[in-house]
Amino acid sequence: MKIFQYKMQSWLFPTCLAIAYFCTIVQAQVAPPTRLRYNVLSQDSIQISWKAPRGKFGGYKLLVSPASGGKTNQLTLQNTATKAIIQGLMPDQNYTVQIIAYNKDKESKPAQGQFRIKDLEKRKDPKPRVKVVDKGNGNKPSVPEEVKFFCQTPAIADIVILVDGSWSIGRFNFRLVRLFLENLVTAFDVGSEKTRIGLAQYSGDPRIEWHLNAFSTKDEVIEAVRNLPYKGGNTLTGLALNYIFENSFKPEAGARTGVSKIGILITDGKSQDDIIPPSRSLRESGVELFAIGVKNADENELQEIASEPDSTHVYNVAEFDLMHTVVESLTRTVCSRVEEQDREIKALALTTIGPPTELITSEVTARSFMVNWTHAPGKVEKYRVVYYPTRGGKPDEVVVDGSVSSTVLKNLMSLTEYQVAVFAIYPHTASEGVRGTETTLALPMASNLELYDVTENSLRAKWNAVAGASGYLILYAPLTEGLAGDEKEMKIGETHTDIELSGLLPNTEYTVTVYAMFGEEASDPVSGQETTLPLSPPRNLRISNVGSNSARLAWDPTSRKVTGYRIVYNNADGTEINEVEVDPITTFPLKGLTPLTEYTIAIFSIYDEGQSEPLTGIFTTEEVPAQQYLEIDEVTTDSFRVTWHPLSADEGQHKLMWIPVYGGKTEEVVLKEDQDSHVIKGLEPGTEYEVSLLAVLDDGSESEVVTAVGTTLDSSWTEPATTIVPTITVTSVFRTGIRNLVVDDETTSSLRVKWDISDSSVQQFRVTYLTAQGDPAEEVVMVPGSQNNLLLKPLLSDTEYKVTVTPIYDDGEGVSVSAPGKTLPPSGPQNLRVSEEWYNRLRITWDPPSSPVKGYRIVYKPVSVAGPTLETFVGANINTILITNLLSGMDYNVKIFASQASGFSDALTGVVKTLFLGVTNLQADQIQMTSLCAQWQVHRHATAYRIVIESVQDTQKQESTVGGGTTRHCFYGLKPDSQYKISVHTKVQEIEGPGVSIIEKTQSLPTQPPTFPPTIPPAKEVCKAAKADLVFMVDGSWSIGDENFNKITDFLYNTVGALNKIGADGTQVAMVQFTEDPRTEFKLNTYKTKEALLDAIKHVSYKGGNTRTGKAIKHVRDTLFNTESGTRRGIPKVIVVITDGRSQDDVNKISREMQSEGYSIFAIGVADADYSELVSIGSKPSARHVFFVDDFDAFKKIEDELITFVCETASATCPLVHKDGIDLAGFKMMEMFGLVEKDFSSVEGVSMEPGTFNVYPCYRLHKDALVSQPTKYLHPEGLPSDYTISFLFRILPDTPEEPFALWEILNKNSDPLVGVILDNGGKTLTYFNYDYSGDFQTVTFEGPEIRKIFYGSFHKLHIVVNKTLAKVVIDCKQVGARAINASANITADGVEVLGRMVRSRGPNGNSVPFQLQMFDIVCSTSWANKDKCCELPGLRDEETCPELPHSCPCSETNKGALGPAGPPGGPGLRGPKGQRGEQGPKGPDGPRGETGPAGPQGPPGPQGPSGLSIQGMPGMPGEKGEKGETGLPGPQGIPGGIGSPGRDGSPGQRGFPGKDGSSGPPGPPGPIGIPGAPGVPGITGSVGPQGALGPPGVPGAKGERGERGDLQSQAMVRAVARQVCEQLIQSHMARYTAILNQIPSHSSSVRTIQGPPGEPGRPGSPGTPGEQGPPGTPGFPGNAGVPGTPGERGLTGVKGEKGNPGIGSQGPRGPPGPAGPAGESRPGSPGPPGSPGPRGPPGHLGVPGPQGPSGQPGYCDPSSCSAYGVGAPHPDQPEFTPVQDELEAMELWGSGI
Repeated sequence: MKIFQYKMQSWLFPTCLAIAYFCTIVQAQVAPPTRLRYNVLSQDSIQISWKAPRGKFGGYKLLVSPASGGKTNQLTLQNTATKAIIQGLMPDQNYTVQIIAYNKDKESKPAQGQFRIKDLEKRKDPKPRVKVVDKGNGNKPSVPEEVKFFCQTPAIADIVILVDGSWSIGRFNFRLVRLFLENLVTAFDVGSEKTRIGLAQYSGDPRIEWHLNAFSTKDEVIEAVRNLPYKGGNTLTGLALNYIFENSFKPEAGARTGVSKIGILITDGKSQDDIIPPSRSLRESGVELFAIGVKNADENELQEIASEPDSTHVYNVAEFDLMHTVVESLTRTVCSRVEEQDREIKALALTTIGPPTELITSEVTARSFMVNWTHAPGKVEKYRVVYYPTRGGKPDEVVVDGSVSSTVLKNLMSLTEYQVAVFAIYPHTASEGVRGTETTLALPMASNLELYDVTENSLRAKWNAVAGASGYLILYAPLTEGLAGDEKEMKIGETHTDIELSGLLPNTEYTVTVYAMFGEEASDPVSGQETTLPLSPPRNLRISNVGSNSARLAWDPTSRKVTGYRIVYNNADGTEINEVEVDPITTFPLKGLTPLTEYTIAIFSIYDEGQSEPLTGIFTTEEVPAQQYLEIDEVTTDSFRVTWHPLSADEGQHKLMWIPVYGGKTEEVVLKEDQDSHVIKGLEPGTEYEVSLLAVLDDGSESEVVTAVGTTLDSSWTEPATTIVPTITVTSVFRTGIRNLVVDDETTSSLRVKWDISDSSVQQFRVTYLTAQGDPAEEVVMVPGSQNNLLLKPLLSDTEYKVTVTPIYDDGEGVSVSAPGKTLPPSGPQNLRVSEEWYNRLRITWDPPSSPVKGYRIVYKPVSVAGPTLETFVGANINTILITNLLSGMDYNVKIFASQASGFSDALTGVVKTLFLGVTNLQADQIQMTSLCAQWQVHRHATAYRIVIESVQDTQKQESTVGGGTTRHCFYGLKPDSQYKISVHTKVQEIEGPGVSIIEKTQSLPTQPPTFPPTIPPAKEVCKAAKADLVFMVDGSWSIGDENFNKITDFLYNTVGALNKIGADGTQVAMVQFTEDPRTEFKLNTYKTKEALLDAIKHVSYKGGNTRTGKAIKHVRDTLFNTESGTRRGIPKVIVVITDGRSQDDVNKISREMQSEGYSIFAIGVADADYSELVSIGSKPSARHVFFVDDFDAFKKIEDELITFVCETASATCPLVHKDGIDLAGFKMMEMFGLVEKDFSSVEGVSMEPGTFNVYPCYRLHKDALVSQPTKYLHPEGLPSDYTISFLFRILPDTPEEPFALWEILNKNSDPLVGVILDNGGKTLTYFNYDYSGDFQTVTFEGPEIRKIFYGSFHKLHIVVNKTLAKVVIDCKQVGARAINASANITADGVEVLGRMVRSRGPNGNSVPFQLQMFDIVCSTSWANKDKCCELPGLRDEETCPELPHSCPCSETNKGALGPAGPPGGPGLRGPKGQRGEQGPKGPDGPRGETGPAGPQGPPGPQGPSGLSIQGMPGMPGEKGEKGETGLPGPQGIPGGIGSPGRDGSPGQRGFPGKDGSSGPPGPPGPIGIPGAPGVPGITGSVGPQGALGPPGVPGAKGERGERGDLQSQAMVRAVARQVCEQLIQSHMARYTAILNQIPSHSSSVRTIQGPPGEPGRPGSPGTPGEQGPPGTPGFPGNAGVPGTPGERGLTGVKGEKGNPGIGSQGPRGPPGPAGPAGESRPGSPGPPGSPGPRGPPGHLGVPGPQGPSGQPGYCDPSSCSAYGVGAPHPDQPEFTPVQDELEAMELWGSGI
């Protein structure tokens, strides 16, 4: 039993104490209470009152027990209580009452008495109660009665009560609100023609609980008050006031004209929105407002709401238990004001009043428009003009004098539709309004945007000024990928239209957007793009002083911002790369270069922003200069002098060498650097010498050699006398007209000879050359004296030549000079390499020869096949070629010839090979007479295969092309006993490889002729459109036999013969024969023609074995319904099961699974089949899917009907799906999109989270997830003409404020065909499609009921589409209908998408985040009427809805009725610990029983849902600190959320963000849901991040103080709590049968609204606090409250045909039948269940059991059980309510009386 005392706010589990126990307690020093009195409140409740004792005492103990014996219920009360209410009593039962005062451990004597309600009612005076006044004679009334005010005025009123149902009130306090409302209603004469009372409850979103005209009697209203459910949520009082203004005081809601209108607000906190405009609207429309505030209510706010004067219209009490103190004052004031208003109304009736008329708008601009109207009749004091945006927003108003008939509405938003209403204000009332709409114009935008004066890091923008603009907002950002987020903005005044944008990146494209600002609102933008200049490189590169190892660079600078230069120079082959950075200079020397080398120069300018593009140049260093002069003189017989010009300082030492021309030893000498001559001594007389001179550089390299030839004098030569003139001969020796003879430019067939002419008198030169080996055939060439070079050719390759040049003078020859030279060896290309091999091409590369070439000739030819030799030519500068159009897997001989001057070189040869494009492991399979199959191992690159089968005898061919993932293909229609060549050609895109072939032979014709008719049966009309995947499951057990099996195949033959098209374009058929091991006879994609299929059916052989139907069904699901076997997506899946006996394994589980997955199963039973088993196997309805025949000859009786049903199933546009326990036509879209627990992890951008009740899974589609599926897989046949789209979804705080398609179908061009669009900004819903004539049609729904789906809770949406209407049903309530034309069907060549933004274009777009729990398309227009919305906490009816998944049902205990109470027991067990409440004073501990052994652990429950991606349950938020007063809303912020405009579209519509505020308060805590049975714990996830903030707006007001909820860990406590919940119910609740009821009435509400954490518990031993969870994201609606202890429950009903064991006694068993053969006997069908047995006699109260272990924190909140209709109080379970003073009433319950 659970007893609760107010203000202790923690759970206390009292002990059961007998009266005798309390009578024996020692009494001492505490005075007893006196004057115990009773007052009957109803047939089952009584009020007990007493007089407090004198002296000091701590409190009371109230004990109530039946006089006939039974449990004594004890309640501990505070010392201020003098009354208590006991409910749930039996009128005929006598009860004993004791009230004992106590102080610490001392107790008074009891004040005691007895009562029976019936006796008290007889003595009760039926007259109205009056207050008894003591006249002073000492006589007092024996039974003091409560004085209650009753409004007896004849005036009537329409009273609407607006009740705050936010979380901060709490369930317990809400009961006090109900009691207050009941007293309030009781004070008035309520009736349909009297005072009418309506009530609305509000939190985050308001709702009408009942309208003024809902009830016709006071009792009905009071009953509704008692059953008023607690709503829960935030405190949006302004929204609620506007809601009753628009909905409650209307004629359609029961409001009457000429009747007083009263509004009464009850709230306990400060509103989170603006209350001033809506309350003013109510008051000015004639509604007199009263405001009652409790606890944290803001009195200033109450005064703003209420009518004047505040002293009579505003009430504020500190606690809910003090609300009774204002009832009488409130009712008296209301009654008085009703009378006064009635007199005023009657007086006004004589005065003409009425609304203004003819509302006209004009002078419309972007920010204003004028409103004109025609004057209202009578004396109008003022006109009130109210206006607000249609799409939602705060109403504004203008009040003008009654003589005025127009006004201008200013400061409006552009391009916005406004609702306008004008009311006439009279002295004592206001008229109805005249209404209209107007849409403001777009704001004028800037124009002629020009971007100019572009530099590396800046640009200027100018535009035309906009009249009336208050300024301009400029946004600019780079368009470069990765930098697009670096957007900057600039605000300038209205006088500036030309600005500079600086600090830009060089060489970067920027988009510049200009908005004209009008206050805080922005116009549409104008945009432009411009690219900044690149950083300027240096210019005018000059390269000078180029030597053999140095050069000088010079350049011109281009900018003063240059901080330096980077110089990079490298040689042509990249082996030498140098880099240097220098200061901002303009010249730089390069040193250490290599002679005769080409260098590339790159000079970069370095800026602070980076470096520029390079300035480049090329130069080549010079060769080391050869000696310009070499001369021989001073010749003697053994010496001569060699003279030369000195070399430059860059060159180092010189080396002088000499050798006899005709053979001898070479000698050399190294000379000093500055030396310019040298005498060579020790020579042989009369010998010709070749002298060579070269320079040795510092790096060790040598310069070119310069040579000369000189001859020593003969030994017989004598020096002539000085007086003798030298002879000509002597002179000729010394005439050397040649120097610096050089032989170079070597090729394989030529040499070039060059020399310097040192004497201009030379007439000719004789050039002779011969091989060094002394070839006698010396060649001589004469050249003119002015020529100094000669090309010698043709020469032998790789041969050394001696070249001699002799100058010829007029008078003879001069000194000859000789030099050697050698031709190059003949060389061809080298090092053949192969790369980029592919199936039809490859690349060859070679190294070029050292000698010059003219080009290359490439010759290639296949090695193993005949074919022409192919060749191609390439230029001399190319050394690689891609050879294409080759054969796959083929070897090619390749030869490469170099074309040289001397002809073609030797060939570079090699063998190259392309990749093999072909399959492997090709083999034949399933070889039949007229068919065979080929299978192979898949090729990794294949995109398709071309399979050719060719008859070897007559070369007839069949050819097919299949996909690249295919590994098998079958051919049909072949000739028996024939050889066929099967070739498989592998294709990669357009490339086809060679065929891989095998030869196979079909089977021979059978010797026996076939027994089936030779003609193919024609298709039946009903099957013409059939298209399904059909599997026949045939029982092949021993009980069938060969003969009957043939009858089955005949039946299958006829059934299949009725089908029309067989194959992928029609119906595919498979067959399985099952015994203990099922055998697949053929798969779905095996046969493509009816003839081949019928032939296969006739040749199925009988198997034999036992009957395991369940295993066979599983085999069909796992092996036949997959893509490998040919299953197609979106095609009906049909199974026909034929059996003659009961299965030897379980068929129920697998059959249920298959049916729930959408399979249509037909079950045919023969002879001994078990009909109940057939019903389990077959789909529903059984009348359509289950057949039974007496024997195998009776198949003909069901043949036509089966064919009809199967073909109808196969012809349906909509497949059969299993939904909510029934089979219906439709599409389970969640499964088709992969949004199910087993598949969602493979869908990118989707996570699984808790849905409604926290037990259903839902799926969060994250931003840009763009979940889609091809239409051909979802709706291959399109959509039916009539259907219902059903969603259960939730809009998230981060769902963008712009339109998106909740679901839509696009065609192949990404154009929308049909879908549902939600506009989160405009709060509208749109359905669109194409009608039968091809016109695009849309219907849009809006209004309050539509808007609530955008408030952040889960909602169920049905859109019913037929040929004339589109209806919208929200939360199982129709909210609108629009006429449409009949729809055209869709194409199946596109995709279906979830959450796609409307602004998306093309196949790749953006999608919004939202949560989706359910999505179905039902091919019926009646589904919305049948749906009960059982998934929504506010609409769930526990009696008619199926059990929640993983729930902890309260009905699992108390199977039978309670017997009468037994005799008093001893002290009972200490009860389980309840929920932790708010901290209160510690109550006295109850006595503790002896510790008993721990009870056995309950069995584990079924495994819970997968932990994948499910967020941990958020912990409840702690108490909030007090928050300061909210400041006034700031001005509207500048346009937010504008991305940098891309080139492909204009910027999106601006939002209206407010100024940045602090984070809003956490969303309300979700209630504790119904725990499921403990599942296997998933992997503990990490703590999730802080939930996303809501959209920005006006700073939120102070949030409500949340009720303290459970403290729980994130993983362990949930599982433990579920288990403990069941243990608590079974062990304790069944014993004490204590029921907590949230409604003080016997009836229970079937409306279950998600609630806040449970109410505070009684004092109890504190439990260990759980870990504090992170703040939850605002939003999931929480679970329904947890079921409490159940009330009486009927016996378990019979489930299906297979009856569960009844609770009543079992009927007599029939005599056993004779034993049948093993495994083949079948039991009879179960008989009907026995009727329930009579109720058993009352049981005696058992001896109290030993105390069990302390329970876990109470998790299964019993108050939630009452919300589901299973927790109404039992008539013999009284409820206690302690009363602190005369009118305080706290509700508490006891039991057992």
